[in-house]
Amino acid sequence: MHRPAYTVHRAAPLKVTDLPVGLAAVELQWNTGRMIDAAKAFSGFSVRQIPEAKAFYEGVLGLPVTEEHGMLWIDVGTDHRVLLYAKGATHEPASFTVLNFPVADVDTAVDELKAKGVEFLHYDGMTDSKGVNRHGGPLIAWFTDPSGNVLSVLATP
Repeated sequence: MHRPAYTVHRAAPLKVTDLPVGLAAVELQWNTGRMIDAAKAFSGFSVRQIPEAKAFYEGVLGLPVTEEHGMLWIDVGTDHRVLLYAKGATHEPASFTVLNFPVADVDTAVDELKAKGVEFLHYDGMTDSKGVNRHGGPLIAWFTDPSGNVLSVLATP
């Protein structure tokens, strides 16, 4: 039977100092019986360059953004943010949709974004000439940011 190199027991606070080589010693603080506070969770993804991302997310999409410590935070409302961090030449775009923007009218959103220079992705047999998927589920149209990450606008129920 395989046994872990270290065991974590529920306690507050818990100090874990005997970690595998390469990991720093950490102190875990239990919050209401849970180590992870999901209310403060956020997602993030990489981009090539922060200035390029800022110009797109703020200038083209019109989202409020904040730069902190060389990274970019996108404010997505209700005290939730998404973190963008630069990887430069080593950036590889995500092969999946990293951020979805619910909209009241997908066709109007597509038209407005196209007017700002956004190009929509076309998938054979799935999207129409406008780039909108109308084959079941909510209407959705995909596009990319300047770093090649896939984003979408989709109909709200």
